[in-house]
Amino acid sequence: MIKIISEWIIPILVLLIPFYGIIKNVKVYELFVDGAKEGISVVVKIFPALVAMLVAIGVLRASGALDLLGKFLMPFTNKIGMPQELVPLALIRPLSGSGALGIATEIMKTHGVDSLIGKMASAMYGSTETTFYVLAVYYGAVGIKKMRHSVISGIFADIVAILSCVFYSRLFF
Repeated sequence: MIKIISEWIIPILVLLIPFYGIIKNVKVYELFVDGAKEGISVVVKIFPALVAMLVAIGVLRASGALDLLGKFLMPFTNKIGMPQELVPLALIRPLSGSGALGIATEIMKTHGVDSLIGKMASAMYGSTETTFYVLAVYYGAVGIKKMRHSVISGIFADIVAILSCVFYSRLFF
């Protein structure tokens, strides 16, 4: 039953929503076109922030700055029991989901998905957020310049998530 529902829910909604709009005398096509125009303008607004973020991530990885920062953090990560292989993932995740996914995939290929490091990487990837990416995209889309406490709150949440992943992965696995 669930399989049938999951296969048909999207096509039904695609037909049902415009049909409901027609019943309510809404100009469905015109509103759709207006929404598409607005979407294009949002893309144009946030594109520079996206490009800047992707370039910065590429520079960090290619220059070796990420590895250098990982070595600098090694005394702290050793004290909390965090394997050195996870440091690049913890550093890149607030910046880029796809960059972090690439690092997590490398960790899984090297250590295996069922290893302690693989499980920590999975938990870390799933419980942290692409904080800077989200702030750049969403705040850039609406034109907010002063982020106030958003950055600090987001980074604090990421740090708590990373520490929790290390602690609970060691506890349960």
